[in-house]
Amino acid sequence: MQFGMALVTVVGMAVSTAPARADDPDRIFDKSTVWRPLTPNDKLVVYGIDDPAVGGVACWYTQPEKGGIKGTLGLAEDVSDISLACRQTGPVQFKEKFKQGEVVFSERRSLIFKSMQIVRGCDVKRNTLIYMVYSDRVIQGSPKNSTSAVPLMPWGTEPPPKCAEFVKG
Repeated sequence: MQFGMALVTVVGMAVSTAPARADDPDRIFDKSTVWRPLTPNDKLVVYGIDDPAVGGVACWYTQPEKGGIKGTLGLAEDVSDISLACRQTGPVQFKEKFKQGEVVFSERRSLIFKSMQIVRGCDVKRNTLIYMVYSDRVIQGSPKNSTSAVPLMPWGTEPPPKCAEFVKG
């Protein structure tokens, strides 16, 4: 039992001290949902990301994270219940053209089979950016998803850009 706890502690320290990449999401806060006496709790965790191709737009998503020994070792498969909210946080500046449904952010949700993706599109008629989060699985898809809309609004005296001008045909 002591060896198992020592292994959990060492792995936990390695995970928490790993350097963050520049494109990693920002961990905003978490809330425990299942208490576990000797290992980390199950949690709901809120993350924030900036759209890499559209300045002035950010998204926040909440996802469950498994605790316990499997969660600590990275062996637990996280469920697909992920919520999403995106907002305009400043003047919108398109950095490049994009395809409808282009991936904004992607992350593995299990050791091999499942990933979570946030994709972006443009509702041309309403001049609104649409973001969708979903998780997919190699063997069996996941029907769970969430959608958020960001209507492009003026910021200061500048009129909003038209997202249709930045969609690749």
